[in-house]
Amino acid sequence: MTSMSAPNVAADLASATLDDFHSADAPMIRCLELARIAAQTDLPILILGESGAGKTLLARAIHNTSNRAKSPFIAFNAAALSETLLDSQLFGHEKGAFTGAQKAVKGKFELADGGTLFIDEIADMSPSAQSKILRAVEYGEFERLGSETLKNADVRLISATHLPLPHLIGNDRFRRDLFYRISGITLTVPALRERPRDLPLLIAAEIAVAGRRQGKAIKGLDARASERLISYSWPGNLRELSRAIHTAVALTRTEIIAAEALLLQDSFAPSDLSSPSQAVSIIPVAGVARDTHHSLRAAERQHVQRVLEQVGGNKRKAARTLGISRSTLDRKLT
Repeated sequence: MTSMSAPNVAADLASATLDDFHSADAPMIRCLELARIAAQTDLPILILGESGAGKTLLARAIHNTSNRAKSPFIAFNAAALSETLLDSQLFGHEKGAFTGAQKAVKGKFELADGGTLFIDEIADMSPSAQSKILRAVEYGEFERLGSETLKNADVRLISATHLPLPHLIGNDRFRRDLFYRISGITLTVPALRERPRDLPLLIAAEIAVAGRRQGKAIKGLDARASERLISYSWPGNLRELSRAIHTAVALTRTEIIAAEALLLQDSFAPSDLSSPSQAVSIIPVAGVARDTHHSLRAAERQHVQRVLEQVGGNKRKAARTLGISRSTLDRKLT
């Protein structure tokens, strides 16, 4: 989701904290600054952003940075579930509660006790489910499906949606009281097209990951491929970027990715975006889009230099921020 130092690109994102995330773009910097404040509280968090922008990654990083990091992080997607299944998934069920319920099962709230429950696409929930979530969040109590016994759970709630909640509230499709309960702190994850300075490193990081997974030594992109990636508007955000790069690496037989290997959905963007204000083109990054090839090493060096600038030229602090040794930092700057 964010620009990360090279040693952390290979790291398991499930264990990443907010210290592993860096950005050179103002919208993402603001988001991360507020996320760090949120992580030090126990307030419920609402994360807004387009599909594929990295809301789940941010939620997990907040949990890993919080004082609940050693307790469970339980993720749940509320989209496209029947009422019974949603109840069962969230609150659990007793044996015989419905056809096929052959044993008692704990729900997400119970599993997240002491930790964090992340509900993705919370705006897709039915009014009935919303009222049950409200009670669980407000009082920390709930009932398993098929039971009348109240259970309690100490859960820090992080919710996310790509839908416009104010519009849904105005049309009585989302409970206003629930909105106030889940939005102790609201974070907005910027779309990828709003992060032009981060884009080169994100591309380089995905190439490195894809190359490693596919056993290929990819050095970078040719000029046309680089310019196409930089100028593309990425309507699918990070999810689309990952898919495009992994596919391109699979189609590449040399060390350099050519433009022909990029299977981008140009017809979807920018004209087919949901609103004109979202149709923002990526600004070409100097020295990247017009190089003969987009070197992974060059992109990495750019990121190291940006972090160094952000800490006032202090190499020791920059190395600590990047999670590398001072000697490694010096080597990456040459």
